[in-house]
Amino acid sequence: MPPRIHNWYHSTFGYALAGAVVLWAALPPLDLWLLGWTAPVWWVLLIRQEHLGGRRPYGALWLAGFLFWLAVLHWLRLPHPATSLGWVALSFYFAFYLPMFVGLSRVAVHRLRVPVILAAPIVWTGLELARGHLLTGMTMASLGHTQYRWITLVQLSDLAGAYGVSFVVMLVAACLARMIRCNGWPLAVWPLVPAVAVLAATLLYGHLRMSGDYTMPGARIALIQGSIDTKLKEGPGKRGFIFRHYCELSQQAVRQYAELDLVVWPETMFREPLITYQQNARKPELFKDWSQGQFQRAIGQSARRSRQAMGKLARALDVPLVLGVDHHYFGPEGMQLFNSAALVSREGKLVPPVYNKIHLVMFGEYVPFAGYFPCLQRLTPLPVSLTAGDEPVSFDVAGLRIAPNICYETVLPHVIRRQVNILRAGGAEPDVLVNLTNDGWFWGSSELDMHLICGVFRAVECRKPLLIAANTGFSAWIDGDGRILRRGRRRATDIILAEVRPDRRGSWYLRHGDWPAGICLVACVLLAVLGCWAPIPDYSRASRLST
Repeated sequence: MPPRIHNWYHSTFGYALAGAVVLWAALPPLDLWLLGWTAPVWWVLLIRQEHLGGRRPYGALWLAGFLFWLAVLHWLRLPHPATSLGWVALSFYFAFYLPMFVGLSRVAVHRLRVPVILAAPIVWTGLELARGHLLTGMTMASLGHTQYRWITLVQLSDLAGAYGVSFVVMLVAACLARMIRCNGWPLAVWPLVPAVAVLAATLLYGHLRMSGDYTMPGARIALIQGSIDTKLKEGPGKRGFIFRHYCELSQQAVRQYAELDLVVWPETMFREPLITYQQNARKPELFKDWSQGQFQRAIGQSARRSRQAMGKLARALDVPLVLGVDHHYFGPEGMQLFNSAALVSREGKLVPPVYNKIHLVMFGEYVPFAGYFPCLQRLTPLPVSLTAGDEPVSFDVAGLRIAPNICYETVLPHVIRRQVNILRAGGAEPDVLVNLTNDGWFWGSSELDMHLICGVFRAVECRKPLLIAANTGFSAWIDGDGRILRRGRRRATDIILAEVRPDRRGSWYLRHGDWPAGICLVACVLLAVLGCWAPIPDYSRASRLST
């Protein structure tokens, strides 16, 4: 290797970028999952080094992280030119996690003499938990997500969540990095022992847990996957086209599969808005020139028309429907807009309650503080901000309780866990989870894969089958072990038949939540305080055993 390239590669930025490139390759679209075990090795080597080279080593780490997230989240630029700003801003923020990982781990290793094979996974897991909560949260492209196809391994998620899988992957990578010559120490073999022991224990646990208890009959559910790319501004004729497109697919599903118990449409694909109101509804500013009587008659007619459209479709198909729909509610506080899922019976009746999406996407579904400063809304391509729903619901279908969630709610483990636990406390624990999503914003990109992977982990964490009805894909049937039993094609029309049955296994994670990862996050906070209080001392011979 030429000296200049050799020196660049062995610099802080060279190691940081090498790990970033390998981890990117382990994730979709390349999906070379084995690389997930080796990608962090370069970063752990930086933790072990006596000194981080370069004038601004943490700036170099941030830059490598920034380039990594730009590559991973490139699909955020696709919905609208303005979303490129969000793509850059989110990548800018996520880039800080790599220097924090290296810096906090170095405090643990060089100041507290914590072995790097413990320090690295603890810090990484704590930071992943922080990323899942801060600024509304985001867990796509987590380290453990690279292993979603290794079904035996991911069973650990019902014990410690997806964060537990990331912990194991980072621990093994740290053991591999500990074997490599560094700081004058020769090649070591002993780190293979903890790596093999932890991996073996994880796989043994997974093997013991992979025995689904399916004791009840299930339901035949058709997931309708249309293929319509979505744009923020569309002509009035697009609404009719979408409706006809999904009606034709639904008719095909009824003809193709006998005795269906339910047909599910993706998020907002039923384009006739659902109108609900109260008699004492306050007249919005939009209707300021109308009398109160005119306003009441108009919303009453609109509400009947929306129900009639839903009922007509259900009666024509002769099957119950779960529809993703825009929901306009008029109440004493004025007009509120929701992203909703509605159940329509075989007889064409809207079955209450309607599920209104609880966890909204910042700048995707609402603009922060736009209610107080309307000018903020006008600075974005979003015409309006949605209102968050209050509580989860479950639909009774064919003897099963089915709990809907919408779009990126499956990206966040604590959101789905909280919804299931609220329903359980109310005596309506769901048997099946159903995600309605419109991924047509992303034109068949790797976003589809990353969103699907999140669904795999939510199914294992809750030990419940999870169905996904996705516009443009990936619609899927995932069982309680996280197996993708059936999946739609990318950016194509499909009908997925899920012959789903309830899984009666319990989940420790569902009952107790993220406290293992929470302990790791507390450790990160303490390390940050210690790192700010006193600098890391020079590397000494006494500290080499820990690295």
